[in-house]
Amino acid sequence: MMEMDAMHVLGTVIGVLVLFIFKHFLNKRTRPSTLPPGPKRLPFIGNLLDLPRGDLDWIHWARHKHLYGPISSVTVFGQQIVVLNDMDLVTELLDRKSSVFSDRPTMVFSGQMCGWDRALGMMHYGPRHKEIRKILHQFIGSGDAVARHHPIIEVEARRFLLRILRSPCKFADHIRKLSGAIILKLSHGYTVEPEKSDPLVKLGDDALHDFSVSAQAGTWFVDILPFLQYVPEWLPGAGFKRIAKKIRANGDEMADKPLAFVKMQMITGQYYPSLASDLIEEGTHTADNEHNIKWSSAAVYGGGADTTVSAKYSFFLAMTLHPDVQRRAQEELDRAVGAERLPAFSDRKNLPYIDALIKETLRWHPVVPLSVPHGSSEEFVVRGYTILKGTIVLPNIWLFTRDPARHSEPDNFRPERFLGDHPEPDSYGSAFGFGRRICPGKELADAILFIFAAQTLAAFTIEKARNADGEEIEPAEDYTNGVISRPKDFVCSIKPRSDKTVELIKAVEEEHPFEPSHSSELLNLDWKRT
Repeated sequence: MMEMDAMHVLGTVIGVLVLFIFKHFLNKRTRPSTLPPGPKRLPFIGNLLDLPRGDLDWIHWARHKHLYGPISSVTVFGQQIVVLNDMDLVTELLDRKSSVFSDRPTMVFSGQMCGWDRALGMMHYGPRHKEIRKILHQFIGSGDAVARHHPIIEVEARRFLLRILRSPCKFADHIRKLSGAIILKLSHGYTVEPEKSDPLVKLGDDALHDFSVSAQAGTWFVDILPFLQYVPEWLPGAGFKRIAKKIRANGDEMADKPLAFVKMQMITGQYYPSLASDLIEEGTHTADNEHNIKWSSAAVYGGGADTTVSAKYSFFLAMTLHPDVQRRAQEELDRAVGAERLPAFSDRKNLPYIDALIKETLRWHPVVPLSVPHGSSEEFVVRGYTILKGTIVLPNIWLFTRDPARHSEPDNFRPERFLGDHPEPDSYGSAFGFGRRICPGKELADAILFIFAAQTLAAFTIEKARNADGEEIEPAEDYTNGVISRPKDFVCSIKPRSDKTVELIKAVEEEHPFEPSHSSELLNLDWKRT
């Protein structure tokens, strides 16, 4: 019986493969000859051997600009991938023609198998996508909406300073804690562990790592040969199915667990108002509404954390490597704020260099260097080249930030490029995406990054660490690959600027005592049954 089942599976796989090959050669016969230029395609596999292997993806595709011009393409088993290495082209297509390029490509591994097509970032463009974006716009989509959350952001930033003061060598953990504390309070009314590791912060960080790895275009063979999703797990080479199952389980937990916590809190009447609780109170109890509540809240929880965590890592790396920039920022803080208090949002209008420093951090190394892939919903011709319906479109954000025609000395960290009478193009124009896919939480991310940078530089001096012999340790500008990119682990020295600074940092314990964490309640929560 088992032998017959195996033969049946094998026959199905062979049959699907034959149909796929037939479709490939049919597409090849009807494919227009005006595709964007690119490397020579081999029979059947196309440009499979030309996909990134070992290099950072954005650096691999950046080489296409020198070889083929501002737009290039590869085709793998009939799937077209177009790379945009020119910001003007991105504006022309993703902004001005957003009705054509606002979709997401169907990514079998990340979307269908791992379940990320339910999340806003990977969701196909349509009514549900619009509805969730509308919800998020009302909650965090404008300066006025975000201003309601300024008190929470300021308090959590001060608590971050206290954690840094107590254990500066754990600054990476404190960065994740800061982002999680703010985002989870806003999205689900959840209070994180004040000192030790928090389960929801870790869950969100793990899920975002899973998303970053799973959504890399051209990485997973099943995206190129979709029929592979139907092979059994025991088949040699089918380990990707076990990986997808694990990622999907983590994603389900990230969306379901905090929402179950909110519902439990609301039953008791003891809950902190949040996006999830507001939507539950306003909504009707339908499956559609439940889906929107869950994934709107998850979009804040997940999407808010990725941008700010990565950018904060980059900020610490930049300050370690560029002490002259740090000194200039601190001089501005000393003039505008003084030494008797920590900076607040009300000081922002008097801190233009801090604003420029944030923009430069996002330019120096974009959080999403190659963007989340866009998809074309219909065939489109641009500059004489045909982009087929269903094409994966990759705007190379990293290359735009390194374009000497846009940014002078692009490899240097120079916040002043955004100041003066003739500032360079604002990095916010690419850092948060394009067209109808622009990040709905960019105003919140901007607010968090401002208060984080201003308070950190007012309180601490960040320098290169020294080894046992007293020699400076030079951190490398080394970043992780993936849709979301962060600096790899590095060490630095973080010291308070003065005794008065230490006093200001410690005052948060009296002015805003830590609330009891909700982690114990979460631990006892049967979230799969709630």
